[in-house]
Amino acid sequence: MFSDNPIKRRKSTRIYVGDVPIGDGAPISVQSMTNTLTTDVEATVEQIKRIEAVGADIVRVSVPTMDAAEAFKEIRKKVQIPLVADIHFDYRIALKVAEYGVDCLRINPGNIGNIERVQSVVDCAKDKGIPIRIGVNGGSLERDLQEKYGEPTPEALVESAMRHVDILDKLNFDQFKVSVKASDVFLAVGAYRLLAEKIDQPLHLGITEAGGLRSGAVKSSVGLGMLLADGIGDTIRVSLAADPVEEIKVGFDILKSLRIRSRGINFIACPSCSRQEFDVIATVNALEQRLEDILTPMDVSIIGCVVNGPGEAEVSDLGLTGARNMSGFYEDGKRQKERLANDDLVTLLEKKIRAKAIVKAASLDHKSKIDISQIDSGE
Repeated sequence: MFSDNPIKRRKSTRIYVGDVPIGDGAPISVQSMTNTLTTDVEATVEQIKRIEAVGADIVRVSVPTMDAAEAFKEIRKKVQIPLVADIHFDYRIALKVAEYGVDCLRINPGNIGNIERVQSVVDCAKDKGIPIRIGVNGGSLERDLQEKYGEPTPEALVESAMRHVDILDKLNFDQFKVSVKASDVFLAVGAYRLLAEKIDQPLHLGITEAGGLRSGAVKSSVGLGMLLADGIGDTIRVSLAADPVEEIKVGFDILKSLRIRSRGINFIACPSCSRQEFDVIATVNALEQRLEDILTPMDVSIIGCVVNGPGEAEVSDLGLTGARNMSGFYEDGKRQKERLANDDLVTLLEKKIRAKAIVKAASLDHKSKIDISQIDSGE
């Protein structure tokens, strides 16, 4: 669907978080983080499963204490999605969650004490095939860097990151990814651009503490969009003061808008005006809520009149063009004889979309199998 994407991605090395490839041209993964108490195993597992259900590739879990590490052991048994353990200072927690099956450690080597402690974590990560994420944040820079630069700057964030990178380099460990997040869009973008020129490892993108659902989604879209359009970024998290499920939805919407990766339905809808023959806004809102479970990539255009409706419908999997009482219906760009009653559009369209999703999913799966067989046979 997106073979004409003009973005040339930055070359990076490959790591794996569980079975999810990161870097070296792999699909840009979308992740979120739980906000439940990790020691509440039931609530955390329930939230992870909801995050996974909307398409997340990876979920991060905060593990601040040994009690949380023991809870992580039980959480790991109950979910299949790759898990990242968020650890800040106690290297013993990192060793414990590694024993319990973590897929990635979010830990900064320079923050966990002497080189012997770092070595023990790196040796464990090597032995178990666990990558590390170095995470630098504009709000928690080292004091000497704050004094040197006076305020958070892209150079300060990158210098902080490179301190941790240098430690791993000296220990001959290259299975890591790096983030240099900030709540300011230009600060974060500048830091990532600088860092992209200094290392080959994958970059984890994020505008940290971006805000609430609306403002945070806008800020993240602007910042991540600028970087992704530059070809920078191998995995992303949209940080919102909202349900983590919304982070995954916004993340995929960002990738979808840049024609990088598609999952779920891309609704093309007019903002509505006096020409509309049905309530476009209510129809689209209702369909988005009803069809959140569909992960198959699809374009569905819902236009309230015949001015722009046919043009959008002709390049969509399914399309609706508003008309009085009965609206026109398109499939695969072709006008169908069947027309849909305006007073029952949500129900009728939901049935059409679900049926189309089944057909398209089967087609995509068949194509994937054909491609794999051709590769295996050397064709």
